[in-house]
Amino acid sequence: MKILKNKALLTTIAFVLLHMIGCKKSDVKAEVKPDPTPPTVTSNFRVVGYLRYEGNLLNEAKAIDMGKITHLYVAFINPDADGNFTVDADLKQVAILAHNSKVQILASIAGGIPPAYFSNLITPAMQPKFIAGLVKLVDDNLLDGIDVDIEQELIDNNYESFVTALAAALKAKGKLTTAAVATVYASRYSDKALAKLDFINIMSYDKTGPWNQSNPGQHAPYSMAVEDLTYWNSTRGIAKEKLSLGVPFYGYGFGTNAPESLSFSEIITTYPNALNLDQVTVSGGGIVYYNGIPTIKAKTELALEKAGGIMIWQLRQDATGANSLLGTISTVIKSHTK
Repeated sequence: MKILKNKALLTTIAFVLLHMIGCKKSDVKAEVKPDPTPPTVTSNFRVVGYLRYEGNLLNEAKAIDMGKITHLYVAFINPDADGNFTVDADLKQVAILAHNSKVQILASIAGGIPPAYFSNLITPAMQPKFIAGLVKLVDDNLLDGIDVDIEQELIDNNYESFVTALAAALKAKGKLTTAAVATVYASRYSDKALAKLDFINIMSYDKTGPWNQSNPGQHAPYSMAVEDLTYWNSTRGIAKEKLSLGVPFYGYGFGTNAPESLSFSEIITTYPNALNLDQVTVSGGGIVYYNGIPTIKAKTELALEKAGGIMIWQLRQDATGANSLLGTISTVIKSHTK
């Protein structure tokens, strides 16, 4: 979803790659019983939450307050180099869990650091097998669609044909096709490809980060959110209802003693006065930049006015209780729907 998708990613890449192959289930778990009614979105305003699981998928999904989201994206589910999927056996149970809360669930593919062979999967020669595998993934696991999180140099000449063919295959089954987009790569997304998507999630963060220590500062300022929504709506002509504004549940550090990255939960635990700020100074030198509660409130208000939803990277980085950013988002939305 960005150059560094998970803020501890540099030390956990190997672990995450194992999950793309498939992770071991717990030996004993409670079965999730399906609700007999089909999943529906109860609000026109979307709350899209990515779940990048790093443990037991079902347990991590159970820790999410499904009542505060409309769409759950499981990230990332990628095949091997031949296009064959080995999927976590708990994925179907998570789909049932989501559907029981009237939440739609999608598998997100690619990611900020995808498998090295991913570019080959979207070539014309490989597209038919890859897309057939994605449709089967959706069918076999009770999913509601696929999220295309193809980024950076992978947004190549094959992107349009891949998205077009995938959307056609999924639409034939009544399923969703969505995508994560970054304004910095805007010229690489063709209008034709964007038109095939049910909605797009704007990655309005990572303006800077640990990969650019010479450019310290806020990586997801409010001004960036305003500019991104203006570009995709006014310049590219995409209806606001099809746009979701992305917000970060993490921060980046710059300076000698600043941690490279921290989840919002870690930030407010480490720095007790951080809850209502957007940056904190680290003892010994350095600053951590993030979005605190007031900025998340303001961005939610902006999304309610200028977009059709809000998107979160990622849910398991949130704090709990009164300090929850997801809870903050939900409170703002409810205040506009009374």
